Amino acid sequence: MNKGHAVEILSVGTELLLGGTTNTDARDISEMLTTIGLNVFHHTVVGDNPARLRQAMEIAMGRADIIITTGGLGPTCDDLTKNVIAEALGLELVFVPEEEARLRGYFEQRRREMTPNNLQQCYLPAGCVRLVNDWGTAPGCVVERDGLTVIMLPGPPKECVNMMRHRVLPYLQSKGDGVIVSHNYKIFGMGESEMEFVLRDMMNESVNPTIAPYAKACECLVRITAKADSAEEAEALIAPAAEIVREKLGDVVYGVDLEGLDECVLRLLEQRGMTLSAAESCTGGLIAKRITDHPGASAVFLGGVVSYTNPVKEKILGVSAETIARCTVVSEPVAKEMCEHVRELTGSDLAVSVTGLAGPDGDGVHPVGTVCLGLATPEGTVTDTLNIPGRDRENVRQYASQHAFDLVRRYLTGLPVKTRTII
Repeated sequence: MNKGHAVEILSVGTELLLGGTTNTDARDISEMLTTIGLNVFHHTVVGDNPARLRQAMEIAMGRADIIITTGGLGPTCDDLTKNVIAEALGLELVFVPEEEARLRGYFEQRRREMTPNNLQQCYLPAGCVRLVNDWGTAPGCVVERDGLTVIMLPGPPKECVNMMRHRVLPYLQSKGDGVIVSHNYKIFGMGESEMEFVLRDMMNESVNPTIAPYAKACECLVRITAKADSAEEAEALIAPAAEIVREKLGDVVYGVDLEGLDECVLRLLEQRGMTLSAAESCTGGLIAKRITDHPGASAVFLGGVVSYTNPVKEKILGVSAETIARCTVVSEPVAKEMCEHVRELTGSDLAVSVTGLAGPDGDGVHPVGTVCLGLATPEGTVTDTLNIPGRDRENVRQYASQHAFDLVRRYLTGLPVKTRTII
């Protein structure tokens, strides 16, 4: 096949259109194709309807030379992907005895009865390359016809991702036009418009690598992407651009290819051999959840207290009732006592605290989105107050946890310990 081909991902499943199921398959396939230099030009989603699937397939055949389908290969009556595509390509479906043997072994191993409808998974387009599914029941397949490559994969994400990684990528490796490498430079403390303004000239002048800004939930990122004959050459193209991006944006760049500020803090704590604890009110344990989502968190995160009510703040954390009465619970003095006492309680090196109003109701004194932070360290305690206007309850909680992690990040990297509210 000639280089410079176009790829289309055709996702089949009514559940994807109803909104109850997120189409992670298309995202994951696109990311993997990028690593072998294949360009995805279109994502299409169609329901379990033969006529609409046939129409979507015909459109894809007119503009792509590699089509990857997901879903519709299972044992139920609405699993019609193979039938429709075989018809569109003028191919018959033939029974594959090897698939029947594999399928029966699959059910026997799990001590489950195989119902007759499962056998429809054993029919594949004549002349196809069979892709064995070691992670589920439905096999995939590859059809090459008149310069077109059609790859059919099962829909369940675990099966789809593993089939793509271990079956499809090796098959497509020879079709790739070089290698594409991308790195995400994660940013907190600067909005998308300001970030784009700072980088605009650089973005307009860049061809290879390309530089693109993106707004994500409660943060931003700059993606630098290069294409070359090898990964090493692509990395060499990215390096000078990355250095300029870091120089232009400064200390709001918190990491590269990290999941989030929580992972950044976890890695910094590991590197410095330090521990953290948390005292949370309005975030309701979100800080603890985010850091413990990562494997290895137990080595650096000693625990936390969700002190959602005043009695818990007083009885468990030891916050002074007089401080609460004098300053209100949404105050820097309360945040100071919360983090200092949880640090003492857990024996951690550092402790962070959050207290505030996530909404929708206020307290008659502070507006919704008022959040006070504290960070207790061996050198002393710092506090700060945020105002996060125009946000709903979940956004206030997410931004508050982001600022808390950034406070810790700044301390661990020797930066000025300050916060900057993103509006």
